[in-house]
Amino acid sequence: MDPNRRVLGHQEERAMLMRASPRRGFTVIEAMVVVTILGVMIAWGVPAFATWMDNIRIRGTAESILSGLQYSRAEATARNASVRFQLVTDLSATCQRTSIGSNWVVDLVDAADDSVEGNCQLNPINDTPAAPSILQKKPARDGTGSTRVEGSAANRAITEVVFNGLGRLTPVPSGEIEFAVTGANTNQCRESGGDLTCLRVLVSPAGQVRMCSDSVPIGDPQRC
Repeated sequence: MDPNRRVLGHQEERAMLMRASPRRGFTVIEAMVVVTILGVMIAWGVPAFATWMDNIRIRGTAESILSGLQYSRAEATARNASVRFQLVTDLSATCQRTSIGSNWVVDLVDAADDSVEGNCQLNPINDTPAAPSILQKKPARDGTGSTRVEGSAANRAITEVVFNGLGRLTPVPSGEIEFAVTGANTNQCRESGGDLTCLRVLVSPAGQVRMCSDSVPIGDPQRC
């Protein structure tokens, strides 16, 4: 055989002469560093995420109360009749009116002594049959119990608001009626040193309804 004759081509020769470099993965130390960093990120992120979710629930509940009050006023003027918005313990056949709760029912005031208590399971109606004439009802927006709605007027607990045919409150209160929407613990609000943006839904004697907060800076149009 000719000694000068090449058996392998240039590419094959080069591949045989090159040493195969071992594949390198994560070392135990590198893996531990990654796990530690992830642990720190989770430790910082979980409380912030929980606060964010609580704020979303508070806003959702406040918007539900706002919507119910606005609906009540609109129905009162459209029907030229008294329409009542009230907080209730639940929407069952054993419901009771309450000053603290985020379930609500709207009904026509058919008589001075009619009540939705014990009748919250009834379906809303479009006409006016025997009392209670339920027009609309909504369960608590937050099913976890992490939000709290409290109705009050002049430092007195209230369970209901009644709009007359002119869209005004009846009887006329001495000041605004307030529905305070907070976390389960009222001390968690920012104005009390907490992290939650608590909200208030206010109803003026003239029937105007608005949502505001004491957590926003002074001068902000959303401040109460």
